Amino acid sequence: VVELQQLQVQEVVDSTVKSLERENMQKTQGLMFRCSASYCEDSQAFTQQVNQCIECCHVPLAQVQALVTNELEKFQDHLARFKDSIDAGGKELQVKQQLDACVTKCVDDHMHLIPTMTKKMKEAFLSIGK
Repeated sequence: VVELQQLQVQEVVDSTVKSLERENMQKTQGLMFRCSASYCEDSQAFTQQVNQCIECCHVPLAQVQALVTNELEKFQDHLARFKDSIDAGGKELQVKQQLDACVTKCVDDHMHLIPTMTKKMKEAFLSIGK
């Protein structure tokens, strides 16, 4: 049961990340590159100015990437703490049955967190365009 639940969570998280990359990250990267290119094409600017402007263009993307990383790490930490509590349990049949029920509930609870986490990350991407 645990392995099946783990696979289910992994598939949903992978799908969510791929969707974020496709729908949001690529657009954000495009904005960053166009912003950087516009400064590179300014023949009146000095190299140091261009470099500073390019760095500024990269800041919003770096912030969103940090947010996505942070959200995924928090999600993984929650699951890791749960797994640690499972590993502390015994292997007796009654304990195993209770554990299976607990794992199912934990996975279900965490699956419900994914849409909220995704929404938060998408909102962060949208704030870049403003």
